[in-house]
Amino acid sequence: MSTALGRSREERRFGRLDQPLEYRRTISPRLYYDPEAFGQFSERIARFLGTARFLVYMTAFITIWLAWNAFAPAGMRWDPYPFIFLTLILSLQASYAAPLILLAQNRQDDRDRVQYEQDRARNERSVSDTEYLTREIASLRMAMNEVATRDWIRDELAHLLKELDYHRAERDGHDTRHD
Repeated sequence: MSTALGRSREERRFGRLDQPLEYRRTISPRLYYDPEAFGQFSERIARFLGTARFLVYMTAFITIWLAWNAFAPAGMRWDPYPFIFLTLILSLQASYAAPLILLAQNRQDDRDRVQYEQDRARNERSVSDTEYLTREIASLRMAMNEVATRDWIRDELAHLLKELDYHRAERDGHDTRHD
């Protein structure tokens, strides 16, 4: 669709369509990091945050902090009673812990999804193999009905011998009449 200037919307937005876009520099710095290494790091932290050891360490840290700032001489206290600095530290720890835990959960969800897809593919192969084997067993059963068994062959041979005896007796009886 052309405008009054004779240029399409895409040409106005991107410039000339037959030429590559110019590289634009951004003000924000680009962070180069390995997402896999960062993900593994976040999983280690999330695992540690979910342990009893972390709870014991955090309880001991807070207890020592509160005891020191409540009972130490006034000149040696660095965070007096409403413990603003402790609150800041705990808020900072929580603000980093929550996204790291979410990242670890997302990575676990991705692994679970891949595992689910592999299990599903394996189950589909198992069902396919089972159906194939079922068809093969059915065809073998049908083929076994057509296979000559020992008893059937004996019965057929006995029947043929009776027929031959009958024809021989007829022939012998027939030949003796002509003589």
